[in-house]
Amino acid sequence: MCSHYQTLKDAELLLKKFGASKPAPIGKYDMWPRYPGVFVRRPPEHDAGDEAVPEREAAAGRWGLISASTRPDALAGAEKLSTFNARDDRVANSFTFRNAWRRAQHCIIPADAIFEPDWRTGKAVATRFTRADGAPLGIAGLWDRYRDADGAWHDSYTMLTINADQDPLFRDYHQPNKEKRMVVILPEGAYGDWLTASAEQSRDFLAPFPSDKLIATPMT
Repeated sequence: MCSHYQTLKDAELLLKKFGASKPAPIGKYDMWPRYPGVFVRRPPEHDAGDEAVPEREAAAGRWGLISASTRPDALAGAEKLSTFNARDDRVANSFTFRNAWRRAQHCIIPADAIFEPDWRTGKAVATRFTRADGAPLGIAGLWDRYRDADGAWHDSYTMLTINADQDPLFRDYHQPNKEKRMVVILPEGAYGDWLTASAEQSRDFLAPFPSDKLIATPMT
């Protein structure tokens, strides 16, 4: 699982690589759960037939998805849950994620890097993962909207994760004797298809990114 990543500082790069304009505000660079961050999606109004609606937009929301089904009086409890990652084997049936999954509310989380702990020395060593070619990461996610006690709606998002026990790179990270997980990093050619995929097609995209195209740098 990923509980720390760095987003993009360059709004032009967001436009160039992900086809979305700069949101306001763009949020923090070093991202931790519950921080406001940036994600790219098809606008919710996309299917309304308005030609003025763009194919993609950059939105700002809470990293840690809160379901649209969450009642305002249950919001305090939902905000305490660890919903910044969504497991591929539970996402369809989880109360938190199933609304976004079934509605195919796909998004892409742009990132300069993600961080995972390396426990091979007996203690956690934070390790920074980047693309070998220097391009930003596009992480597959889900988004949803929840309503607060005043009736206002807020966006939130999560990163999708898959098993990494056999992955050549990520199998060496996280605590020993525990399942290894990794976020779904999309190839650039799949960005548009992921955003427009149906719920039935979603699992076709949940695959590991080639390990030889990533660089792991210990932060020592």
